[in-house]
Order: sequence, then C-alpha cells, then structure tokens
Amino acid sequence: MSAGEVEVAVIGAGAAGLAAAAALRRAGREVVVLEARARSGGAAWSERIDAHRVERGPNTFRVPAGAASFLRAQGLDASLTRARPESRERFLLRAGRLVPVPMGPLAFARSPLLTSGGKLRLLAEPLVRRGDPTGESVAEFAKRRFGCETRDGLIGPFLTGIYAGDESRLGAEAVFPSLVEAERRSGSIARGLLARALRGGAERGRRGTWSTLEGVAGLTDALARSLAPALRLRAAASSIRFENGSYQAEIAGDSGSAVIRARGLVVAVPAREAAPLVAGLDAPAGEALASIEYAPVMSVSLSLSSGSTRVPLRGFGYLVPRGEGEALLGCLFMSRLFPDRAPPGRELLTLLAGGGRAPQALEWPDDRVAAALQAEVDRVLGLREAPRVLAITRWPRAVPQPGREHPRLVAALRQRLARFPRLALAGAHLDGVAFGDALASGASAARLLLSA
Repeated sequence: MSAGEVEVAVIGAGAAGLAAAAALRRAGREVVVLEARARSGGAAWSERIDAHRVERGPNTFRVPAGAASFLRAQGLDASLTRARPESRERFLLRAGRLVPVPMGPLAFARSPLLTSGGKLRLLAEPLVRRGDPTGESVAEFAKRRFGCETRDGLIGPFLTGIYAGDESRLGAEAVFPSLVEAERRSGSIARGLLARALRGGAERGRRGTWSTLEGVAGLTDALARSLAPALRLRAAASSIRFENGSYQAEIAGDSGSAVIRARGLVVAVPAREAAPLVAGLDAPAGEALASIEYAPVMSVSLSLSSGSTRVPLRGFGYLVPRGEGEALLGCLFMSRLFPDRAPPGRELLTLLAGGGRAPQALEWPDDRVAAALQAEVDRVLGLREAPRVLAITRWPRAVPQPGREHPRLVAALRQRLARFPRLALAGAHLDGVAFGDALASGASAARLLLSA
C-alpha cells in the first residue's frame, strides 16, 4: 500500500460505509473505502452451508424511506425479495406455548396475551394526559401511555427481537421516535398517528420484511462489487487528523503502512472503533462515541427434516419473553420466509441467544450452546430428531443500545464535529440500529458531503 490522495475516504465497509461510498461515487466523487477485515459487509454475512442459505448476521431487514430512495438510485431495488405472506404470522412464547400475536381488531379482542383490563387500558391511550417523554426509558414511556400489561406482554418481548436489550435502559425517544413525536404533537399517540396519516405527503419506505435471493449480504456484496477498484480490505485505519484543509488517515495493511490524504471523510465503523479515530479530531466527541453500549448476540443455525416437529412450523417464528427461557431470545423459521433457504425436505431455523438478558451465553463452548438451545427449542416445538448445527456465530457487540439521552448525545456529537469541513459519521449506532437504517445513514452521510 502506498501513500496517496483521494477526494473522499470512507473508513468502514459495512452497510453504512458501502452505501456512503456508492452514493458519493454515483455523484462523481473519487472515493476509497478502507476496511480492516478481510471481507466487506460488516454484520451482513450470508453463507451457503450444506445447501442451506445461512445468515450469520441480520436475517431480514425493513426498508425505511432513506434506504428505499438509496436502493432505487443504485438500481438495486429490483434485487429485493419480500418475505412470503405467511411471515406476517408471528408468535410469542407464553407459559411454554406459542401464542399468535394479534394482527387485527378481532384477533386482538380474542388474544390471551392481554387480560380484559389490559386491553381496555391500551384502548384508553387517547384519554391519557400528555406527558413529557424527554429522557424517559421505553419502559417508563410504555407504562405511562399503554399500561404495564402491554409493556410487559407485548412491547418488551418485541424489543428483545430488535435490540436484544432491556426496555428499562433503552430510551423511548430513540426507540420510538414516531410515537414520541405523535404524543408531543397531538397529546396522544393514537391521535398523532391518525393526524400524520391524514396529512400524508411524507416519503415512505417499502412495507414488509425483505432480503435478497442471496441473503442479506446480497446487497452489501453488490455494493462492494460496484466499488471494487476503490475497496481496500485488510486496511485498518489507526488514526486520523485534520491538517491544512485535508484529512490524513494512517493505514496499516498487509503490505505495510501508509497515509491516505482526503478532502472529505466518512467514518462508518461501529462506535467503539470510531471513538479513538474521532478522538484524534475532538476528544469529547470520541468519549461520546465510546459511551454507546452494545448488546451481545449469538446466532445458531439449525437444519432439521421437514415435519420433524410436533408443533408445525409456520409464520415468521417466535420471541421468548423474559422468564420464559434461559438464554434463547427468539427462533426464526427461515425456510418459511424466503425461497432457497433450505434444500427440499429440510427446514432451517435460526436461534438468537444472549443479549442483555444472558450475555454469559456467548462464553459457553459450542457443545453447551448446542445442547442448551436445542433443549429450549425442544420444549416448545417438540423435536422428533436431533437437528444438525450448521453454524454458531458470536457477536460480542451486536446491537447498539440507544439510551435515555441518545438523541441529545448524537446531536452534541454532530455539533462538536460540525467545525470540521466535509466530515460525516455513519452507522447503526447513530439514528437506528437495523440494517436498513445503516444503509440510510450511509446515504445521509454522502448527502452531507455532497452539500459541503
């Protein structure tokens, strides 16, 4: 690797970094993408294992408005595959049995997930006086607006599926921005959402659950291919500084070290990796990034014969509320969601474990992981055969945990860095933790540089 100059350097080749680089390159900017690891894609990691399409990172994704417009501009929206209609059926584990999540008024009225009192309390939300959600946790916000039953029986379990964290520590403003805004604007979530629907006009994303035929990494792989000449793997940025109107990034690679000089810079690595880099520009900004916590998650992919469970596999899968299991957070029926996830006669399950509830599970050896999680699944589904373990993947820092002050932390971080020209941050630790949010974050970072 030799020293060089480039118009824009992007540090990190995960979803956010690749999206930023692709958008900049499409606008005619000269870009180099620096990735410390031997592969691009970040958390997106899809593998073909024993004729199964295994996701070792995100399993599916939503397409928010920012991601939808980016994918259209890149000509990648046609590669998206929507999950089968049966994916709308989802389950929660309650007293060891799978209970459907109500998806309509009649199903809600009949659902055992809430008592009659809990349902009435939820329906009374428009009558609850306006409060101040600033600095509230999700648990506090949900209790105040919907009541304890809805918080514990519905909201808590579903946050486990997204954040793998604790609703008493997650911040309502970061996790439920549209609900918080609805209360602030209209005094009630129901009235606020209705008013927003009637106003219309806002750009919307794609509804539903998505992937590609090649898996989630099909998108990041396509972006990486389009950037191939500009993508440098095994090129770790060790420091950055700003001198004489340009950024200088020290890079260590297989062929030695170098300094890359760039007029613009996008830092698109996770918060912990971004912190020491940004600290070279502004120490308090680096400290702010270092303070962002992550939840650990372990993914276990299992293959079993079709029809080998006493409880039939249907729908998206099920989530495990607190108190219903030891380490298991949820079980996804991947072969029911998308084509070509398992060979004929086989089913593919993905188990998610650990999180803030059982972080110690990531330290278990593989044989204990397999035995413990299979036992938990067996209690629910009734396994007639021992499944094959296809992959066990540990992510010690899997999902950012936006806390009570997260919006103000990010705003202050951006304000401190605003004095540096043509500098942007991107990633799932900023404005949304999901894969689609990371794509949108990268596209937003590119727009910031293009407007400078």
